[in-house]
Amino acid sequence: MLSAVATVTAADAWPNKPIHLIVPYANGGSTDLVARQVANELGKRLNQTVVVENKAGASGVIGTGYVARQPADGYTLLMGTVSTHAIAPSVTANLPYDIVRDFTPITTIGTIPDLIVVNPSVKANTLAEFIAFAKAKPGEVSYASAGPGTSSHLGAAYFAAEAGVKMNHISYRGSGPALIDVLGGHVDMMLDVVMTSLEPLKAGKLRALAVTSRSRSPLLPDVPTVAESGLPNFEALIWFAILAPANMPADLQKKIADNLDAVLADPTMKKFLLSQGIEASGTGSAALAETIKADTAKWQRVSNIAGITPQ
Repeated sequence: MLSAVATVTAADAWPNKPIHLIVPYANGGSTDLVARQVANELGKRLNQTVVVENKAGASGVIGTGYVARQPADGYTLLMGTVSTHAIAPSVTANLPYDIVRDFTPITTIGTIPDLIVVNPSVKANTLAEFIAFAKAKPGEVSYASAGPGTSSHLGAAYFAAEAGVKMNHISYRGSGPALIDVLGGHVDMMLDVVMTSLEPLKAGKLRALAVTSRSRSPLLPDVPTVAESGLPNFEALIWFAILAPANMPADLQKKIADNLDAVLADPTMKKFLLSQGIEASGTGSAALAETIKADTAKWQRVSNIAGITPQ
């Protein structure tokens, strides 16, 4: 009885102090941008400070592992992604956390496709031309990623396997630093989300060859899909989600999810996400758990196809 009373009290009292939203990647990347907008709007709704903390390193493992070790009291949350909670088990040896056992799913923030972008100096205006360009220089054409095992890494490796090309992987500590080197011409290609590539594309500093979803992005309707460009089986979607440490009381889990879902249902938030190419989700805890299960299986298959060995 005392335990039940304590649980109810904890949920009813939340939040009575600042909430820390952990981003397991560097400042300036796509996950960071989404997290800061969510934190701002959630803070307004709760009338409480939501602090975004970047704990980058090891392709998201450091920050994600940090959250797994915190108390499940609602004051430490994680901005998780398809990389941290679907891809990581198939590409990371000795992962220091279990994506299911060590976390409480809260809700999905949204989904977004990647763009296959190249520096304008690359002599390819279409995906087919890029594939021919890469086949002519096996192992010489480079691609950037946000780190080993991230969606930008595995998505590019999946593309290379489907296209039958061999490329040189250049790893960074986050999508922000990776994109900077593509813009600078130090790396040829990258899979990057629409939100961070859009302005450089408009300025002519990047060239978009294809979008990785099944349908075209409404922000870039002239950019074909990878499937339209000759690889009909290819699809790679990114998602962002809020998770908490394991063993969170069910009523607190629901309270946090309900507040986040309300934030995501707000027209202002939906408009912001759509302006970044993100389709808002806010589908709750059970749907997020199913997404994690399905995508973990998918990316394990992709890892096997791409011949990636856990490291």
